[in-house]
Amino acid sequence: MEKEKIYQLRKDASKIKPIINIGKNGITESVLEELKKQIKANRLVKVKMLKTSAEGEDIKTSAEKLAEATRTTLIDVRGSTVVLYR
Repeated sequence: MEKEKIYQLRKDASKIKPIINIGKNGITESVLEELKKQIKANRLVKVKMLKTSAEGEDIKTSAEKLAEATRTTLIDVRGSTVVLYR
């Protein structure tokens, strides 16, 4: 994906609120199903992850797994907030 598009998506993501919160149970099948629905409806989705939801790994690694599982592009990781785009 080209840099201008990524910068524009980051800018757009700053205006939206997280749609899904991932808690201490981590990335479950039900979370993935809901996330897929939201991505299909909105294309650009912001997800808030609890620090303990990473199951011993850092947020970026969990975000990459989330992007792979939902077949999306990881746009940004800031703190515990992840931005995905399809």
